[in-house]
Amino acid sequence: MMIASVLQTLTALEAHGAASMFLSDNMPDRFCATSPSFDKTADYWRVRVILSYPFIGSVGEVGEIIISSTSEEILSHTPLDEMRSRALSLYEQHREAIEAAFSQSRNSYMPRTPRSGFLPG
Repeated sequence: MMIASVLQTLTALEAHGAASMFLSDNMPDRFCATSPSFDKTADYWRVRVILSYPFIGSVGEVGEIIISSTSEEILSHTPLDEMRSRALSLYEQHREAIEAAFSQSRNSYMPRTPRSGFLPG
């Protein structure tokens, strides 16, 4: 008797897209999905979520999203409030570098505007 096994049908690109759409629907724009990794033992995609800023890049990991291997279904994720809390902590740790990067950019490329958009959420 042959036992049918479930084949992975969702690609890494599709898993990344599902995670990115989930973040877009639920979190501010500073939250980004990273490259998915496939967990063969559990048969799902694991996508880390990072806090990222223009001109700086990633300032740290804030959570993860687990996606089915056969569809774009979100199986689980770090609670949204927990991701926001971790992001705020990372922002506080890197505040000077974040604000300096925005200040340099604003001085180089843009007219002066009121400070806004620094906080993650």
